Amino acid sequence: MRIGSLLLASLLAFPLTAAEPFAEVDKAVVDVLEKSGAPSASVAIVQDGKLAYAHAYGLADVASKTAATPQMRYSIGSISKQFTAAALLLLAEEGRLSLDDKVIRWMPDLTRAGDVSVRHLLSMTSGYQDFWPQDYVMPGMLEDVTVEKILDDWAKKPLDFEPGSKWQYSNTNYVIAGAIVNRVSGMPFFEFLQKRIFTPLGMTTVYNTDQAALGPQDPMRYHRYSLAPVRVAPKEGRGWMYAAGGLAMTAADLAKWDIAMIERKLLRPESWAEMQREMLLTSGAGTNYGLGVGVATVDGRRVISHGGEVSGFTARNEVYPDERAAIVVFTNLDATDASSQIASKIAPAIFTSTDPGRQQALDRAKAIFAGLQRGKIDRTLFTPNANAYFSEEAVKDFASTLRPFGTPKEFTQTAQSLRGGMVARRYRVVTPKKTFRISTFWMPDGKLEQYIVTPE
Repeated sequence: MRIGSLLLASLLAFPLTAAEPFAEVDKAVVDVLEKSGAPSASVAIVQDGKLAYAHAYGLADVASKTAATPQMRYSIGSISKQFTAAALLLLAEEGRLSLDDKVIRWMPDLTRAGDVSVRHLLSMTSGYQDFWPQDYVMPGMLEDVTVEKILDDWAKKPLDFEPGSKWQYSNTNYVIAGAIVNRVSGMPFFEFLQKRIFTPLGMTTVYNTDQAALGPQDPMRYHRYSLAPVRVAPKEGRGWMYAAGGLAMTAADLAKWDIAMIERKLLRPESWAEMQREMLLTSGAGTNYGLGVGVATVDGRRVISHGGEVSGFTARNEVYPDERAAIVVFTNLDATDASSQIASKIAPAIFTSTDPGRQQALDRAKAIFAGLQRGKIDRTLFTPNANAYFSEEAVKDFASTLRPFGTPKEFTQTAQSLRGGMVARRYRVVTPKKTFRISTFWMPDGKLEQYIVTPE
C-alpha cells in the first residue's frame, strides 16, 4: 500500500511553535512512513525542557481513512517498563523496599528467589526467561491470563544464567516487578502509577490497554505480511502486558514524563541517577541498560531511551537530559523499526537547527562533492593538511568512482559535534545508485581540515 499522497494530504500539524523550524522533521516522518508502510505516526519533541512540537501524520484507520491527530493515544509497549522501575524507586525512597532486596521477600516460590534482587529484575540481569520474545501474537496469548499463571509457567523454570552474569531482555522480569509494586503498595499496579506518577505530572490521557483495547477515537492497530497491505492486528488477552507493556497515551503526555526526567522532578535526583546508571555484569562488562531504560552515548550526547512494541503498535522514546531535549515517536504498525528510523532522523534535525553556519557548510559540502565527481577541487577551501590528502591521485580516484553514480537525490547533515577545536559535521548522500557518508572537520576560519567520502 502506498500512502505517501494520503500522508501529505491528511497531515495534521499542531505545532506549539512556528512550524518552519520543524520542516525537516515533517519531511523525515513522511518519508519513513512511505517507505515502511506504517499507516500513521504521532511525534512530540522537547527542546529546552519544554514541549516544542506535537504532530500527527497519516491514517489512524486505513479502512475509514481517518486521519491521525496528536490527541490520539497509541500503545507504548515496553516504554511502560520505565514507569514500573519508577514505581519501585518511589517505594525505595519511602524505605518500603530496597533495590537489593531479594525476590524471596515477596515470592518465595520463584526459581532462585533468594539470589535474584529487585535490581536484577529491573536491569534485565536476573536470568528469568522471557515469556514473549516473538514479534507476533501466539494463539495462547489471545486468551486472558493472570500474573500468577505467567510466573508459574516462566519464573519457576531454571534460570537461563547466574543472576548478574549476563544481560537478556525479559518481559517476565517486569511482571514480577509489577507484582512487587502491588504487594508493597497494597493497591493495584495501574492504580499506583495513576496516583503516584501520572496524576502528579498531569498525564491525563494514560490508558491501561492490559484491560481493554483502545477505542474508536484512537488509532487502529496493524500488522502486515512481507510487503502486503496492512491488516488489523489481533489484541492480546488481558493480563499479558501488565507491568511489562500495558500503557497507552498521547505523545505529548509521554513528553511530560521526559520533561520530568530532564528536570529531575517526581523522583529524587539520586533515584533518577540510579535509573540511568548502566548496570555492570559480575565480569565488569557493561550492558547499555539501566533500570527500565537503555543507556548510551550517541554523537557525544548522553541518551536515555527505550523502544516499545505490542500487537499493532511500535514506539520509541529518546531523552537527552544534558541537552534538555527529547523525541517521542509512535506508530500503529508492529514488527517495524519505523519509529526508531524516525527518531534517528529527527535527532540531527533538532540538534543542528541552532548552528548558524549549518546551511553554508551544507552548501559548500554539496559543491565539493559535485566537484569531486568532475575531478575538480577548489583548494582555497581546505587547510594544508587536507590539500595534502587530496593528492592528484586521490582526486582522480574520487572522480572515477563517484561520477558513475550521478547527481545526489538527497544531501543531508546527520550529525554535529566538537572535535579537536573543530566542528565535526557528518553528511548522508543518496545518489540514484548508491548512498555515501561524508565526514568533515571545519576549522574556526571556515576551512576544511577533513572531507572523507565512504560508501554506506
